[in-house]
Amino acid sequence: MTTIDTVVIGAGHAGLAVSRLLTRAGREHVVLDRGRIGERWRSERWESLQLLTPNWMTRLPEAQPEGDPDAFPPASSFVRRLEQYAASFDAPVVAGTAVSSLAAGPGGTYDVHTDHTTWRARSVVIATGPHGRQRVPRHLGQAGVPLITSNRYRNPGRLDPGGVLVVGASSSGVQIADELARSGRDVVLAVGRHTRMPRRYRGMDIFWWLETTGRLARTIDEMPDPEAARAQPSMQLIGRAGADQVESDVDLAALHRRGVRLTGRLHTLQGCTAHFGNDLAAMTSDADRRMHAFLDSVDRYIDRCGLTREVLPPVRPAAAPLVRGPQRLDLRAEGIGTVVLATGYRPDHDWVDLPIVDEDGTFRQTRGITAAPGVYVVGQRFQQRRDSGFIDGARHDAFAVVHHLTAGAIPSADDRGSAVTREQTT
Repeated sequence: MTTIDTVVIGAGHAGLAVSRLLTRAGREHVVLDRGRIGERWRSERWESLQLLTPNWMTRLPEAQPEGDPDAFPPASSFVRRLEQYAASFDAPVVAGTAVSSLAAGPGGTYDVHTDHTTWRARSVVIATGPHGRQRVPRHLGQAGVPLITSNRYRNPGRLDPGGVLVVGASSSGVQIADELARSGRDVVLAVGRHTRMPRRYRGMDIFWWLETTGRLARTIDEMPDPEAARAQPSMQLIGRAGADQVESDVDLAALHRRGVRLTGRLHTLQGCTAHFGNDLAAMTSDADRRMHAFLDSVDRYIDRCGLTREVLPPVRPAAAPLVRGPQRLDLRAEGIGTVVLATGYRPDHDWVDLPIVDEDGTFRQTRGITAAPGVYVVGQRFQQRRDSGFIDGARHDAFAVVHHLTAGAIPSADDRGSAVTREQTT
């Protein structure tokens, strides 16, 4: 057993952000990870993936992004940056160490059991991120064709021959469908609830508008329905940008033009027979309505701040295609050889043996502080701010958590931040 002041679990961007601030505060700590630094970016992403957020949105405590601020770094490039970041302050990372349980120890301490040893600490920061296990719909039966989850997808050439049914139309699903279609595969996309946004609007990247209008800084306390806010699907975006396109390039309209067949939500899959809901039109109309509501708020912000002459005219994306997808498909007859599930993640905190986990698997926390004194979480989806689950947003939670953990030895917020005028929309 090893005794130490603080254990940080997870060596991704959130865990390293916490480590940097603990180092700044002179607090003894260790960072444990089951794999390497940024392991999920290495082993649970497809090969062509680029970040959905521009380079300027990869800010970490005491480190600014390098290179073109408007570029979208490949995942491999971001991993190298995390490695360089860790090396810059000699982060005490212990790689290849899988945590099996976190439990209360004697005298207000905590025992972090791993496959190598046990660490006893006064404080623990859980920075394992919002991605637990891939969510596999319970209604799926025994599939008659190979079925993989999106975290195991690598490239079109590694799938079995034939067409592909992609289930899920949030960011991962539409990007995978796009790559498959461009490679010449026949693709069917089962569409559930999704969030449509243009890659750029009025000449600026959509994330610039999300930050400038204060939307990313909105807190969970401001949400009329916090549970719904945390469950909002990720945006249909891809990390590439043309001149000033008004589509994301992977929204349903773009994929439909590329030959992707659209259906409603997948209801059942038994053998080679898939049944879909008759809800495609309702899903697409709802997503378009929510997109236009946000773009309306951007237009109001522009008018209020006198920016009309500084940006492009308000050209909106075309309406999503009103197609009536099939409600039943025989995968074998359609030549579909693989099903890719891009249905999101569910929390995976069974290893936490403390009364800080809700029935749905999420952490009970306020601003990263749990009911177990000295135990914190960082980087959860909408943990405190809307951007908590993004690379850029984890720094805010890291500052708040380390401020509390160290009794104010560092500021409670990133002092590089600036006030913005906040558009009161959800």
